[in-house]
Amino acid sequence: MITRWGANIEKDKVLLEYPRPQMRRNSYINLNGMWQYAIVRGESLPDKIDGEILVPFSPECLLSGVRRTVGPEDTLWYVKNFSLPADFNIGRVLLHFGAVDQIATVYLNGMEVGSHIGGYTPFSIDITRELREENQLIVKVRDVTDTSWHTRGKQKIRKGGIWYTPQSGIWQTVWLESVPEEYISGLHILPLYDEAAVEITVYSDVERPCTARMGLVVAQGETNKPFRMSVQGFTPWSPENPHLYGFSVKMGEDMVESYFGMRKAELREDENGIKRLFLNDKPYFHNGVLDQGYWPDGLYTAPSDEAMIADIQTMKDMGFNMLRKHIKIEPLRWYYHCDRLGMLVWQDMVNGGGKYDPLTVTAPLFTGINIKDDRYARFARQSEEGRRQFRRELDDMINHLFNCVSIVLWVPFNEGWGQFDAAETAEHIRIMDSSRLIDHASGWHDQGAGDVYSRHVYFRPYRFKADDKGRAAALTECGGYSFRVEGHSEKSG
Repeated sequence: MITRWGANIEKDKVLLEYPRPQMRRNSYINLNGMWQYAIVRGESLPDKIDGEILVPFSPECLLSGVRRTVGPEDTLWYVKNFSLPADFNIGRVLLHFGAVDQIATVYLNGMEVGSHIGGYTPFSIDITRELREENQLIVKVRDVTDTSWHTRGKQKIRKGGIWYTPQSGIWQTVWLESVPEEYISGLHILPLYDEAAVEITVYSDVERPCTARMGLVVAQGETNKPFRMSVQGFTPWSPENPHLYGFSVKMGEDMVESYFGMRKAELREDENGIKRLFLNDKPYFHNGVLDQGYWPDGLYTAPSDEAMIADIQTMKDMGFNMLRKHIKIEPLRWYYHCDRLGMLVWQDMVNGGGKYDPLTVTAPLFTGINIKDDRYARFARQSEEGRRQFRRELDDMINHLFNCVSIVLWVPFNEGWGQFDAAETAEHIRIMDSSRLIDHASGWHDQGAGDVYSRHVYFRPYRFKADDKGRAAALTECGGYSFRVEGHSEKSG
C-alpha cells in the first residue's frame, strides 16, 4: 500500500529538508536520490550492479524501487558518484549518515574512510583527504536482523504477530557539509528552569572562546566547558504552548544556529501526597499512543517531511499530548516537529539480544511474574559483547537526542526483550541526564528502579495499583484492538 505522500515523491527531491535542526549551518548538500545497488551472498564485491535504489528507503520497501530482502548471509552494496561545487570546501568536508542498518563500511574513491555498528544512530566521517573532482562513494552493509544480539527493534525475518517486516541499509538522509579547519562538533543544551537560564556546552577538538547569542542576550564561554545564558521572564514550553527560543553560537570562523525550550520534567508528590509526573511544577497527565514509526510504503522511513508532520498533528488533533516512540530512533526532524508542534515524547531504546523465550517476554502478560534480570540466559543476553554494544548505543542515543525539547522520559527496556541490569542502567541514565524521567522496564520484569511503576494490560480490565517504591503508577500499554480495512493492510494489497 502506498501513502498519498509516497505517491507524489519526486526522485530528485527526496527528504531535502535540513536534517539537523538544532545545529544548522548554511553549508549543505543532500545526497538522497537515485543510487546504484547490488545484493550478493557473502561479502565479496559484486560482479555487476543489480539496479537503482531510491535512497534513503531500504531495499525491502516499496518506495526504494527494489523490494528485495537482505538476508543475514547477504551484503548490500551502494554506489553513488558525486562532485562538489568549486566553492563548497571551506576547510573540511564531512559526510553524514542519519542511520544505516546494521553494520556499515564506507569507501571513498577506493579507500576505506569509516565504519559504524548500530542501525539506529548517526555517524559522520571527515572525507577531506580523499576528495577528488569526481568522487565515487561506496557503502557496504551487513544486516543480520534477529539472528544475533545486535539492536533490531521489531524487525524479524519471519514476521508475524507483533513482529514486523525486516529492513536494511540506508534509511535516513545522507548529506555533506563543509566546515572550517576549526569547527563546532556538537552542542549540549540543558534548560535550567528554576534558575531562568540555559546551560550550553560547545564541543570542539580545539579549546577556543565561543559566544552564544539570543537576540540582545549574549553569553561568553569556552569550548568543551558549560556556560550559562540568562532567560529571565521566560515562557515555559508545554504541549499547549510549545514556545521555542532560537539562538546562535560562534567559534572562530564557524557559526551554527539552534533552539531550546524551557521545560522541567520531574516526579513529585501532588497536594494529596500521591506521586505524579510533573511538567513545569504542575501535575501533568500524559495521554499518549504507542508510536511504532512503520510506514506502509517506506517501512522505517517516512515518505516526506509532510508525512511526519501529519502523523504528529493527527495525534494532537485527536487529543493526545504524548507519543511513546517505540523501539525506534527517528530522524532528528521528527523530534523537531514534536518540539515545535507541542508533543511530549517517551523515547524507547532499541532492543537487541538473542532469541527471546516466550516464558520470559510473553507469559508475564498473564502471570504477572517478574524475574531478576541478571539471569542473562533467561533474557537472551548471554553475550558480553552484545551487552557492551547495547550500552554504547544507549549512550549514543541519549547524547544524540539530549537537546530535543519534547523528550521527557527514557525507556531503556520493554517487556523483557533483551533486558539486563535494568536498575543499574537506570542509574547510568540518571548520571547522563538528570533532567528527564526514566521508565526502566516498561511492562514487566520490574526491578524496582526508575520513576515509573510501568504496567502493560491487555485482554483484561485495568485495575489501578499504587506503587510501594515511591514511583508514579502508569498504564504504559493497553488495548489490543484492531480494525482491518481492505486496501489498508499489507495482505490486501
